[in-house]
Amino acid sequence: MQWETVIGLEVHTQLATKSKIFSGASTAYGAAPNTQACNVDLALPGVLPVLNREAVNCALKFGVAIGAEIGKRSVFARKNYFYPDLPKGYQISQFELPIVGKGELTIEMENGESKVIGITRAHLEEDAGKSLHEDFHGLSGIDLNRAGTPLLEIVSEPDMRSIKEAVAYARKIHQLVVYLGICDGNMQEGSFRVDANLSIRPYGQEAFGTRTELKNINSFRFLERALNYELDRQIDVLEGGGRIVQETRLYDADKDETRSMRSKEEANDYRYFPDPDLLPVEIDESLLEQIRDEMPELPTAKLQRFIQEYALGEKEAKALTASRPLADYYEAVVKAGGETKMAANWVTMELGGALNKAGLSLVDSPVSPEQMGGLLKRIADKTISGKIAKQVFEAIWNGEGDADGVIEAKGLKQITDTGAIEPIIDDIIANNLKQVEQFRAGKEKLLGFFVGQVMKATRGKANPEQVNELLLKKLKA
Repeated sequence: MQWETVIGLEVHTQLATKSKIFSGASTAYGAAPNTQACNVDLALPGVLPVLNREAVNCALKFGVAIGAEIGKRSVFARKNYFYPDLPKGYQISQFELPIVGKGELTIEMENGESKVIGITRAHLEEDAGKSLHEDFHGLSGIDLNRAGTPLLEIVSEPDMRSIKEAVAYARKIHQLVVYLGICDGNMQEGSFRVDANLSIRPYGQEAFGTRTELKNINSFRFLERALNYELDRQIDVLEGGGRIVQETRLYDADKDETRSMRSKEEANDYRYFPDPDLLPVEIDESLLEQIRDEMPELPTAKLQRFIQEYALGEKEAKALTASRPLADYYEAVVKAGGETKMAANWVTMELGGALNKAGLSLVDSPVSPEQMGGLLKRIADKTISGKIAKQVFEAIWNGEGDADGVIEAKGLKQITDTGAIEPIIDDIIANNLKQVEQFRAGKEKLLGFFVGQVMKATRGKANPEQVNELLLKKLKA
């Protein structure tokens, strides 16, 4: 039987606020366990939650970005369940009246096709604490630093029909929330986590199959692997005469398998009811106008602008607009004097390669956009060749100054005086008469040999275009 895959994703985005959603405790990552949990986070008797206004603004930015219906009146609810890292015995979330309603997001596939994915809702909620099992020899430790951290849970429609579509959607959501500045997107630290719902049905059947939920996946690679495993598992179960049980499953990356955690709860299992300690959130038009005015340029618009304004190919523009810091860096290089296409190549290839090799992120780059722009100006005005430019780049990377200072200090200025180059060429021709005869007999590939000899004699400082032109003139004389 041919099976159709149906996937929906729930993305938990940690909002980039300095304090928690209902308390003033810090959200900074990496603190010692239980040092960033205040009385509100610990649910001590008599404490009351106070809503973080910036968390609301973050949610509104996302809603505007996806063209969603904005909940002018949203309500916080209590989601009741017991777990050791949930101090109150309930999680404050939103249920019937979320802050962001229906919207949509367009994803692009590797084959160039695009697809619109519906977004059901995005609601604000608090995160739970964290259970630690590794270091306690049969016991569990509870770290409540994360309790109360603001989350925006983004729930898609079950519109994805392949695992590649699901991964593309997750990547697009990740790109968008980082562009908006509402999330740092750090998946290793848990700032961006994905729950995936997958079911299968025979092709042509309208009714959905029974779904399973894969919880807390924190990398795109693991998302793809988990969905592939679960798809194969469900097919094996159904084709073996069994039935799929609706349940929550955990993905084990070490074993590359999913395994059952618990039966899947429905909304009524959580006994949602409005939180009596929190007033409804009312959004007026003036706040929405302020949010719209503060919106940054979004990825799709930036991509199109880069293609048009900088005359870049789509592949180049996509690489440069993949992240907002990279796009900003590129534009700063162009502003500092870098020619647009040359700047695209140097930022993505030379700088990108050096950062990868050193294990650094762009924010830690030893080469500033201004230094990169200064280097590219010296290539463009033929002060240095492209080959020498790599030496200059390495020196800048090592902290030896900007391009002009390095070129001057190391004597790397390109030789463009034909009067200085011609005697060197004459000498090389005179000392390689056999190769001259072979060239004149039709073995024109030997031109590269002569160019190499000249560049070696000038320590790479001769202008390659002039060298080629003079060599051809003299060899064909």
